[in-house]
Amino acid sequence: MSPDDDRVAVDTGDVWPEDTDEDEGVVVNWFLREGADVEAGDDLCEFQVEKVSVDVPAPTDGTIDEIVLEEDDEFERGAVLAWIEPE
Repeated sequence: MSPDDDRVAVDTGDVWPEDTDEDEGVVVNWFLREGADVEAGDDLCEFQVEKVSVDVPAPTDGTIDEIVLEEDDEFERGAVLAWIEPE
């Protein structure tokens, strides 16, 4: 990411279930695709940790610029799932 990049990361750190011991999850479903317009709070995707499903909300209004992790991809806590180009 370059210093002049104003994209906003969609990461898993803020929504990680507190009552799990695992630090790895898997992307289960994307509700939206690259290029979709979103409002802050819109559910973007769902991931699973220890059989717990977690919806990931958009951190800001904007457009999904890049999906980094596709469905069925495994990742570690705090991983960037996507980038949003803010409005």
